[in-house]
Amino acid sequence: MPRRLPRAAAAALALVTLAGCAGAGDGADNGTITLEFLSLAWQEESIAANEALVEEWNAANPDVRVRYVQGSWDNIHDHLLTSFEGGEAPDIIHNDASDLTNFANGGFLADLSGLLPDELRADVPEESWATTTYDGGVYGVPFLQEPRVLIANSRLLEASGVRVPTTEEPWTWAEFEAACRALTTDEDGNGTPETYGVAWSMREPVAQSVNLSLTTGGQVFHREDGRNVVRFDAADSAFAELVNRQVHRDGTAPSGSLGMSGSETLPGFFADRYAMVPLNFSFRQQVSQQAPDGFEWTVLPMPTGGAEQGLAQGVVPQTLSVAEDSEHQQAAADFIAFLTRPEHAVDLARGDWMLPTSRTALTDPALNTTDDGWNVGAELADQLLPSPVLGVRGYPEWKDKIATPAFQEYYAGALDLAGLREELAEDGNRILNRYQR
Repeated sequence: MPRRLPRAAAAALALVTLAGCAGAGDGADNGTITLEFLSLAWQEESIAANEALVEEWNAANPDVRVRYVQGSWDNIHDHLLTSFEGGEAPDIIHNDASDLTNFANGGFLADLSGLLPDELRADVPEESWATTTYDGGVYGVPFLQEPRVLIANSRLLEASGVRVPTTEEPWTWAEFEAACRALTTDEDGNGTPETYGVAWSMREPVAQSVNLSLTTGGQVFHREDGRNVVRFDAADSAFAELVNRQVHRDGTAPSGSLGMSGSETLPGFFADRYAMVPLNFSFRQQVSQQAPDGFEWTVLPMPTGGAEQGLAQGVVPQTLSVAEDSEHQQAAADFIAFLTRPEHAVDLARGDWMLPTSRTALTDPALNTTDDGWNVGAELADQLLPSPVLGVRGYPEWKDKIATPAFQEYYAGALDLAGLREELAEDGNRILNRYQR
């Protein structure tokens, strides 16, 4: 649970914080340094955890105070760009790894290579550090991540008689397709199932199409002669072909869910319309809070393409960075190290219903309980890989102009596989090439 100071102590600290912020942005006249921490926490538990840790830091560090600033994921890129260009960026920046490439290349973020303690560097796997490392510099601390998982209706799963997968014995994609057929029911025989095996929410199709391509040995973004190149060969397209097949040939997934967000599939899931919904790990909070009384659900790992791939999938961690313009980079890095200590990382992970990158934090009993499927995420953590999109200059333009409409048309049946390959690769590489001249 998030740490909370006694109410009287918290009130006293708040008054001290306000007094400390009365001076200049980088410190009051008494020599106290004040750092701005832009947080994107948005869930009530997560905000409480972040604010409690800021209070704990301020109580222990009277000469280096942190001012909590609430931001929003909705406009973070534009907000930061304006702040950087105007010389008004916060000292400590919460973001995600997909947004670091251009800011790092633009010289807006500090290289943290020599500023972080060895304990932190050793506790986070190299795979996670790879998501924030560019040209030999480290431009963020990856601290939270989430895989995609299957959230399943336990009653329907049991009634179908299918084998229930575990992280030790996951489904192959072929077994998953067979399970979806067993879970799909059309009792009145009118050709429209009462229950579909799975509902794919593809309003935002690119991230999951690319990240889950790793499960079949794909990558989509490849390195050739030191350059980023889009390819969409058989291994890259296998996942996308499966979704298309389930919707348009097998009838085990509804076409109506393709335009939905993950949240929008939940009412149908609770009503037994969909037996399984593939969602990001943090969606368990919504399921836990919104499920009707008596509704039983379970968390399953995503399928595997085989022993070689294991349970690999791409992830984009949330990150903590320091602005290059900050006059107190070491102090800012020290606060990040405090915020990401294993015991604190557990609080932040539980607040966001996500997974910490910290190996030590992942061993905490609170993250290994079977309640709400926490243990499944913890068991997946050491097989997660950096999303192939990370470090690719031009990716946002490729995603918005090429990939999103192309995937949406393909999943809807308006574009065939050859057409999808042509748009993603041929048209997409023209965009990437402009960023690599």
